[in-house]
Amino acid sequence: MNSKLKNENTDYFFKAVLALKDIEECYDFFEDVCTVSELHAMTQRMHVARLLSGGKTYQEISAATGASTATISRINKCLEYGTDGYRTALERLKNNADDRLS
Repeated sequence: MNSKLKNENTDYFFKAVLALKDIEECYDFFEDVCTVSELHAMTQRMHVARLLSGGKTYQEISAATGASTATISRINKCLEYGTDGYRTALERLKNNADDRLS
């Protein structure tokens, strides 16, 4: 965990996210919390991580998501050397019967 991120307010924000019960509550919450651009950026990053984990090339990912190769490279670095945040989420979604986006 990055000690620069850890503080009481961030903990509270994460607890708020974890308290949400379904996708509709997530849409409502994140529509209030984020700009449309911020939400698109986060969802694009998750999509890129999913495609990288699936073995897609940078060119395929860029074409599918519109992400720059710099963004794809940054996410790939997180997947390879990061704190496993993406991997944890991707694994849990993969094992979840509600993940119908495959």
